[in-house]
Amino acid sequence: MNEISDTPVLEIKGLSVLLPDGADREFAIEEVSFSIGRSEIVCIVGESGSGKSVTAFTVMGLIPKKDLVPVAGEILLHGEDLLSKSDRQMRRLRGKKMGMVFQSFALLPHKTVLENIAFPLQIKGVEDQESINKAMDMVKLVGLDGRENYFPRELSGGQQQRVGIARSLAVEPDIWFLDEPFSALDPLIRKEMQDEFLRLQGVLKKTIMFITHDFDEALRLADRIAIMKDGIIEQLDTPAKIVLNPATEYVRKFTEEVPREKVLKIEAVMDPVDDVKDLSDLKVSKNEIIENVAEKILTQEKSVAVIDENNKIVGTVHPSKIIHTVFGGRKNRE
Repeated sequence: MNEISDTPVLEIKGLSVLLPDGADREFAIEEVSFSIGRSEIVCIVGESGSGKSVTAFTVMGLIPKKDLVPVAGEILLHGEDLLSKSDRQMRRLRGKKMGMVFQSFALLPHKTVLENIAFPLQIKGVEDQESINKAMDMVKLVGLDGRENYFPRELSGGQQQRVGIARSLAVEPDIWFLDEPFSALDPLIRKEMQDEFLRLQGVLKKTIMFITHDFDEALRLADRIAIMKDGIIEQLDTPAKIVLNPATEYVRKFTEEVPREKVLKIEAVMDPVDDVKDLSDLKVSKNEIIENVAEKILTQEKSVAVIDENNKIVGTVHPSKIIHTVFGGRKNRE
């Protein structure tokens, strides 16, 4: 996980958005509250109509007020109230401080990769050569070297989405919004793009709101997950805590098919240190995914030391705990 600042970049406080008359419920989202710290990835997960995209689009100021009306709450970006902004002010703010990637690649077909990436910079008034130089940096960042002069029709779906990602990052946004960015891709390319996303985040440390209907994707990418249903956040927590302690029946249904060993880290199941003298010689990092070290731990008779980044023992895990986590949880879900 990323090292996350305690100072939030984005704060949403008691946000409620009214639906038009005749809708099946009164609010698109109701009393939604959460914050995103610097360098944190918060994934909002939910089924169609849950309010996840409405939340993101309201923050970005992209929903026509006549259709969906914010009636309560605050949206603060670096302490600046977004709901008080005019449409013109929000357009300027999006151009300077927000990066956006959508399911639809929305590339300009008559422009090359380089021109597509440079386009938002030129809209901001950046000089042509400076925008091209910056765009070329983005081409290299997302691994499209040698394809900068290709047109979108000459690229695969994954490559087109890389262009969309590069374009959104070219403006060096304070906060990055991604709305179902990989859902149109086939499973193999989707996995590759998730890997690429995590690589980019490791380099750039962006503050991110990521919208997805895919709980497995959220588990893989998020520092924290917000699960939404009917416009309300059912649970907001780390992936491990949501899997281990679902707060509602709806959340439990999201988690019941999750192979816990593929999601949970050792620190999620470790016990306190009682006696360092009565431990196996084996040591495992608290940040290891259980699946990656389960076989080694299960060969031990004694508890195994769990260490942090400084090689300090911060806990222990007994082989029986691994068996219970992997097989006990599975039994309970059957």
